[in-house]
Amino acid sequence: MWNHTKITDKLSIKIPIIQAGMAGGITTPELVAAVSNAGGLGMIGAGYMTPEKLESDIQKIKELTSKPFGVNLFVPEHPAVIQEEIERANQLLEPIRQMLGIEKKNDVPQINTSVFDEQIQIVLKYEVPVCSFTFGIPQREIIHQLKNNGIVTIGTATTVKEAILNEEAGMDMIVVQGSDAGGHRGSFAGSFDDSMIGTMALIPQVADHVSIPIIAAGGIMDGRGVLASLVLGAQAVQMGTAFLTCIESGANELHKEAILNGTEEQAVITSAFSGKPARGLKNEFIIKMKEHEDAFPAYPIQNMLTQDIRSEAAKQKNKEWMSLWCGQNPRLSKNLHAAELIETIINQIEEIISNFPLIKG
Repeated sequence: MWNHTKITDKLSIKIPIIQAGMAGGITTPELVAAVSNAGGLGMIGAGYMTPEKLESDIQKIKELTSKPFGVNLFVPEHPAVIQEEIERANQLLEPIRQMLGIEKKNDVPQINTSVFDEQIQIVLKYEVPVCSFTFGIPQREIIHQLKNNGIVTIGTATTVKEAILNEEAGMDMIVVQGSDAGGHRGSFAGSFDDSMIGTMALIPQVADHVSIPIIAAGGIMDGRGVLASLVLGAQAVQMGTAFLTCIESGANELHKEAILNGTEEQAVITSAFSGKPARGLKNEFIIKMKEHEDAFPAYPIQNMLTQDIRSEAAKQKNKEWMSLWCGQNPRLSKNLHAAELIETIINQIEEIISNFPLIKG
């Protein structure tokens, strides 16, 4: 059957669908549990979570499901903190803060990389079945520690080179993320521009160069995308935007509405919000800051500088100053329960297979 793959076996799931670990409060315990209970793999987007919040969510999910689930972590980055860049960024952001009624910002962002180590310890403590990584590869010792405790490790790659590096580091499987993806992609071994390979082109090339199972990601929204990814050599798919608009998602309602009413040409790349290129729906903030993107500090510093703007804009229900992360396929988004979305995808795949006699189930 199409749904029986190396990854479903390894992860002990019924359907080769993984809900992306979208950071920023989108992956509520209810969403994660709903996906896992429906036969897929729910993932906590713990990138910006405090250790206390991660622990609380894990406990809640374990109350809601006995099925496997996972945690996605951001590998720490250590950019240089340049005071002049921060001052310049604050000058550019100050008019927006004034318009939203936010106090002037003068403090220098502090990067705390110890949180990552604490998150790893929580994953180990609660024996979370799966742990995935974005923005790089953690130290080999961490990968080995997780695997020695029976935890499946998943890396992220946006090029064949990055996929090979993940395999060499000892990852069990790899999310192969095409340029169609929404939000931040996991590029780490080259420039962002050089990693802008579409999902359909990237999956078969990676499949031919690594021996561990791969998970297709980027622009996959329905049964057609899932089945196409499996045909191209993936053993599962990871879907973000599709689950962001689900009823259990913690995304702001304005964000959901923007995607549900969005079009493909609106999903543009910007680094103005975070200092790292990410795909989101075009709004006033992206337009105004486009010419200044090269002047902003690197991620995660710029992300910290704009946090107050994004937060206050959401409170004021003003989507023009929010980060509306979205992949290139918003027209296929739906506002359903997660279980309904997965059921719809399964039915679509079964229908496609039944209509193409040459495709064997």
